[in-house]
Formats: sequence, C-alpha cells, structure tokens
Amino acid sequence: MTRQVWLNGKKVPQEQASISVFDHGVLYGDGVFEGIRVYNNRILKCETHIKRLFDSATAIRLPISYTADEIIAGMRDLVQTNQITDGYIRLCVTRGAGTLGLNPFTCEKSSVFIIADTITLYPQEVYEQGMAIITSSVIRNHPAALSPRVKSLNYLNNILAKIEAIDAGVMEAVMLNHLGFVAECTGDNIFIVREWEGKITLMTPPLHAGVLEGITMNLVIELAQKAQIPVHRMDMTKYDLYTADEMFLTGSAAEVVPVTKVDGRTIGNGTPGAVTDQLKKAFHDLVSQNAPED
Repeated sequence: MTRQVWLNGKKVPQEQASISVFDHGVLYGDGVFEGIRVYNNRILKCETHIKRLFDSATAIRLPISYTADEIIAGMRDLVQTNQITDGYIRLCVTRGAGTLGLNPFTCEKSSVFIIADTITLYPQEVYEQGMAIITSSVIRNHPAALSPRVKSLNYLNNILAKIEAIDAGVMEAVMLNHLGFVAECTGDNIFIVREWEGKITLMTPPLHAGVLEGITMNLVIELAQKAQIPVHRMDMTKYDLYTADEMFLTGSAAEVVPVTKVDGRTIGNGTPGAVTDQLKKAFHDLVSQNAPED
C-alpha cells in the first residue's frame, strides 16, 4: 500500500509529496518539527507534542498556517488512512517558500506536512542487552545562540555527532555543552542511576545544560516518581557517566534504551540494570494499555 502524506491540508501519495526548493526549510533549515509515537491507535502525549511544536514556532517567530485542532485532526486522519496501529508520526513546519535571501518575511505562508509510518530505531537485542555509546567532540549549540528547547529542523551538529558514533562502530553519542557538562545524545535524553544521599537515585541533566525538554523523558520521570524512585537533575561530567551504576536513553522513537558501555568503559556489571528494566517495563505497560494523549 502506498503511504499517504498530509501536506498543507491535503493527503497525497508519498511519491508526490513535495515542497518548493525555495522553501526556507530546505534552504536554511528554517522550521520546527515533532516526532510522535502511536500505540494501539492512540497518539502518545498528542496535546503535549502539539504545544511544544507551537511553542518552538513562537520562539522563532514562525506563524503556523493551521490551528492545533486542524493539525491533530490531520494526524488522526492520516494514521487511520495509512493503517498505523503502532508507529511513528513526523510533523514538520517550514517557513515556506520565499526568496534566496535570509529574510524570513518574504515567505508568505508556512508549509506543514505530516508523515505517518512504522519505525524501528534500534535492533531488539539492544533493548535486551544494552548498547555502547561514545562521547562526541561535537558540542550542543550554545543556548544563547538557539534555545535547546526549540525543536528546530537544523540538526547539523547532531548529525556530525552521529557520524562520529557510526565511525566508532556504535549507534549513539553523548553531546556535551559549551561548559563541558553532559547535555544529551544526538536524538535522545540521557539518564544515569547511582546512589545519592543514601538512596538509589535517577539522575539526568537540567534543562539549562542545553537539553531538549523531552516528552518521553518527562514521562519516564513521572513513572519513576510514581514508583518512589528519587529523581535528581544535576550537572554531570563524563566522570559521572563512567562511574554510574546504570544508564539509559529516552526518546519518542527510541523509547527506553539501556546503555552498558561509554567510551569503552563498562557501566555497572555490563548488563541493563534493575531500575532501567523496571522503568522500561513501566513505560511499555503504560503505552500498551492506555497511552495518555494529553
């Protein structure tokens, strides 16, 4: 079956879905996007994703040419049309077609497109056995240049870090911020587990470290708090990663992924830890039963 794409209010076959070469999203990476999961015909945290999309657009002065309700209706219609029971939605907003200059005000109307398809980010054995990652030499964008909370179409620094990971024979890389603290990975947020003030604690970098406020990240934090696992946001260095008892990544596409090695150093005993397994199971139980859409 040929997949349909929602493009500016209409469904078209994916082979015919195109935007202008003069679109500032193509010319300059000028736009925002969301990656959203579908579980059992339910769009996970749909309203939260849409709010983040509109917040990102507001931050870069990008008027979205459709309302939130219209975009949500488009996503639901497309998921049904493409028969996606469990899958992934990519929702993108570009500045639209304009001139070859940087001036964004030559773009008369933003372009919105939605892709709904299946996705497998990592092999199943990674979720069962854990993955190895490296620390990249490519840092996150300086927060004074572009807020990390803007989910921008311009992912070039993340792509360069991803290339380093692939060259090193692994699938993911940790990115530091301009101060040398741990921020996040190329496409995922990062957590460690260690003893803190006498308790086994879940730790993750603070938002000011240059972190995208991940929706799956926040959901996992909620699940940890519900399980009475303390959660602490703190600035972390590579040392904190190397000496962690457990480590895992979170993301809409990745879900919850155990990490068992960083820069050649084994994390814990080299297998996914108990807290990681507990939260991974809690996440899967939640989304398989009644994935929250708000």
